Amino acid sequence: MPLVNVKLIEGVFTPTQIRRTTPLALALFALLGGGAFLTAQHQDHERIFPTPADAINSPPEKLAYVVATYAGTETKKSDYLATIDVDPQSKTYSQVIHRVRMPQVGDELHHFGWNACASCEGRCDRRYLIIPGIASSRIHIVDTRNPRAPKLHKVIESVDVVAKSKLTAPHTVHCLSDGRIMLSMLGNDKGDGPGGFLMMNDKFEVTGPWEASREGMNFNYDFWYQPRHNVMVSSEWGAPNTVRRGFKLDDVKAGKYGQRLHFWDWKERKIAKTLDLGGDGLIPLEVRFHHNPKSTHGFAGAALSSVMWHYHKAGTEWKVEKVIEVKPVKDVKGWEVPVPGLITDLVLSMDDRYLYFSNWLHGDIRQYDVSDPANPRLTGQIWLGGLLGKAREFRGKKLGGGPQMLQLSLDGKRLYVTNSLYSPWDNQLYPQIARDGSYLLQIDCDTRKGGMTLNERFHVDFGKEPDGPARAHEIRFPNGDSTSDIWN
Repeated sequence: MPLVNVKLIEGVFTPTQIRRTTPLALALFALLGGGAFLTAQHQDHERIFPTPADAINSPPEKLAYVVATYAGTETKKSDYLATIDVDPQSKTYSQVIHRVRMPQVGDELHHFGWNACASCEGRCDRRYLIIPGIASSRIHIVDTRNPRAPKLHKVIESVDVVAKSKLTAPHTVHCLSDGRIMLSMLGNDKGDGPGGFLMMNDKFEVTGPWEASREGMNFNYDFWYQPRHNVMVSSEWGAPNTVRRGFKLDDVKAGKYGQRLHFWDWKERKIAKTLDLGGDGLIPLEVRFHHNPKSTHGFAGAALSSVMWHYHKAGTEWKVEKVIEVKPVKDVKGWEVPVPGLITDLVLSMDDRYLYFSNWLHGDIRQYDVSDPANPRLTGQIWLGGLLGKAREFRGKKLGGGPQMLQLSLDGKRLYVTNSLYSPWDNQLYPQIARDGSYLLQIDCDTRKGGMTLNERFHVDFGKEPDGPARAHEIRFPNGDSTSDIWN
């Protein structure tokens, strides 16, 4: 029988104090009957690191979580979260070892994130994955207390989301320092722009919109906040009613896609400044601040223009400049217009030295040294599909589709990639993904001199899933990754 009341210990010591307690004290407490409590608490708090340097020096990831969807395929099954073994020493290396199936069909699981990250280190546990459906507007909460076998914890139905926020089509998920969760929403309750930002409390209840005003917004997509500088940056895609029909150049000409970055006053929850990127900034998608919380530097990729933009604060003003341009390629078979690279995802290494981005249509991933953010230097390039005929063979067949979603390990040495963008656009531009399924590949990154090499041992073929070929999209790791964490 325990001699120490666990609840008493829970009330006296904060999670941070428990995590930093000496091994001898932990052993003594375990002998007194508190071991089970400490083991569970310690395990969850180990997943959050106090600084980017601590994250870089943490052990390599052994598991990856990947969302998979049957949207736009002949399979009428529900989407799922796949747990992948990424430990090279494991007997099940490069295999799906567990699946959490969602209760309903038609979600199109897309982007997802954690309930807790570095901004609430010491106060929250990184335990629950927040997995929205971009098509259904449902929000799924998955418990990863057992990292190898997560389980569904809760489903927030779309009627509750709409009733409390008048918003639909959830996209990016970020946790806040007080335990709340924020999601960018692409549309209003009718599927039109500008969308907004949805708030959930730590009990996973929708509490309403975040923004005090939507004045200045036309569209919404991604966001990243930097609390030390009282700023949030958001980008623009298009309204759900536009993007779900597939891509049309006439929609671009009609102004139905975005070309602006918004800089928000984080405390006031209002747009403080909007920067129009013009014709070189059509459809700005992912935005990434430096991980160093002191920095004001970041990058945004304009997909259709295939331009990488560098933003930063100069004095009291936010500035933006074009730093990389991927030129369109002419005379591609089946195309009447030059083919853009289509920058669809980007990721910064945890030390803020390397920038990676994917050209979904050209078929390559690029690595740049951005030690000087205003003057990127190309250090690596690898071809993994695309429309230019440069797709390499891998395990006996050419890679289909183009590299799309990226995720980088905390130490920056392993880059993971999938090839599905969004089912209506997949079916239009790479219809073979619906037939063959997606891939998950891993690229070894040289963090000293630069350069990338495809890991020949690692290949998860989502074309061989039990219920039929599936599309794979975003990737997360139990201990966080290069797009999960924001430091205060």
